[in-house]
Formats: sequence, structure tokens, C-alpha cells
Amino acid sequence: MRHPKRFLPPMTALRALESFERTGNVTETGHEIGVSQSAVSRQLKVLEDYLGTSLFLRDRKSITLTPAARDYCTQIRSALDKIGTASLRLKANPGGGQLNIAMLPAFGVRWLAPRLPDFVAQHPEVTVNLSTRLRPFDFATEPFHGAVHFGERDWADVCYLELMREYVVPVASPKRAAARKGDALSDLFQLPLLHLDTRPDAWEKWARLLGHPLQSPVGMLFDQFASMIQAALHDMGAALVPTFLIERELEEGRLIALWPESSVSIGTYYFVWPKDDIDYHPRNMFVDWLSNARDTGLGID
Repeated sequence: MRHPKRFLPPMTALRALESFERTGNVTETGHEIGVSQSAVSRQLKVLEDYLGTSLFLRDRKSITLTPAARDYCTQIRSALDKIGTASLRLKANPGGGQLNIAMLPAFGVRWLAPRLPDFVAQHPEVTVNLSTRLRPFDFATEPFHGAVHFGERDWADVCYLELMREYVVPVASPKRAAARKGDALSDLFQLPLLHLDTRPDAWEKWARLLGHPLQSPVGMLFDQFASMIQAALHDMGAALVPTFLIERELEEGRLIALWPESSVSIGTYYFVWPKDDIDYHPRNMFVDWLSNARDTGLGID
């Protein structure tokens, strides 16, 4: 079977098609890719000949893409974007490796970011690129060398480095806290409960670990801890939040802990990476550094 890469058309022809599909104009396409109108037309014809199929509907006044050609453009645009991004990263760091990390927003800001300058100082030859991902994904379809994962060891075909167990505490604004009728858990659960959409059962898990069953409480839903914490600060309800995210708010009295801190954890943060790609040197250095940062508390006052 012939390798798919042997079917790759000329890059200039692909760029011409992608640009024409967006602009619908040969002149504008020529400006984008730096060639004349006639050169654009030639490249589009080259692509048709290479693929052995008609890509355009032509009449005396206009030229438009066929439906199949539009679908083709959608697919190649993603590939061209990836090539462009990879080229930009190489230009930014021609002497070292790239390290593409997917991180959870809150953990990345509060735990990883304060520590990361130390890694950059130790390994200036490595360019670290951080992207936020709220949900698990497939390493085979995303260009990441590693990711921060929360929960259990339930991600298939990856290596794990445990970073930190997470402990949570229910909190609310002083106004909401004062509205409770008593100090029992049942009184806490009468408050409006705020939820994170990636952890829809967090309140239930926490209550169950304390020996108090709680059946599917309803309430406002948020996509990130940052917005949920802001909602709690503005009297909108009680939020179940990792303690490391709200230390300052608790210290300043802007949030009130509604239950004593517990040694019960509902999950762990891990750094994970593909098992079938264990010899990538920049990531190996990062994993070694992460182990030290975790054990020494590096970067945290």
C-alpha cells in the first residue's frame, strides 16, 4: 500500500485553494500568497490535475468551488494551520525542543505557573507551550507531549507522575454563610449549591465521604473554578472549592469556610504522557524537574 504522504499535492497549490475558498477572489488570493493572478489560476489547475478531479464550477462570469472541494478545504485548512504553528515554534526556538503541555486552568495558574520560571531558567533551550483543556482528550489526535490530569489513574495508555492530592472545602460569602439556619451539613445543603460542569458529582462525592448521602443537588453550573469562586464571592451560593485556590480569600474573610477542613480528598492531580512516546528528551527533563518541584514546594512562598 502506498504511503498517504506520497499523495501530498504541492504546498503552493494547497495554499492557493485554501485562500480562494476563504476570499472567493483570485486577486486577493494572489496578494495573500505573494503571486500574480495568472499564477494563482495555474496553481489551481495544477491541483485539479494532481487530484484528477474537478474542483471548480466555471461559467463565463464566475468560478466557484464544488461542494466536494469545499469539504476538502475544511480538512486541509486544519493541516495547514498545524504546519504554520509548528514552523512558528521552530523559528522561535531553533536550537532546542518544543514541549507542548495541556493544563487545567486553575491548577495551571495557581500551582504550575509560579514554579515554571525555574524550569525555564534551568532549560532555556526548551520552549514550553501551554494550552488549557478542561476535559480529557486523546494524545493521538492532539499535539501534546503531556497533560495535567485530575481524578484517578483512569487515563488509558499513559504514564503518571502524581503532583498533588486535592482537598476541598465548601465556602460562601459572609452574607450567604450568615443565612444558614444551623451548623449541620443538612443546613449547608439548603443553601444554593454551585457546580463545576466537569465535576457534576463533586458535592455528592464529598458528602458521601463524610458519611452523609446527598442526592443529585441542583444549582448553577460553571465551566471553571475562577468563575465559580467569583459567583460565591458575590453571594450567589456555596461552592466546593480546592483549598489551594482560595487561601487568600479565606484569610481576608471574603469567603467563609462552611465546614471544617477535612483530610478527605476527592481526587489527585497527575502529570501524564503517552506510554508509546517515552523517549522525548525535553519532556523527560520536565518530568524530572516536576518531581523536584513537587517535593520541594519550589516557587511557593
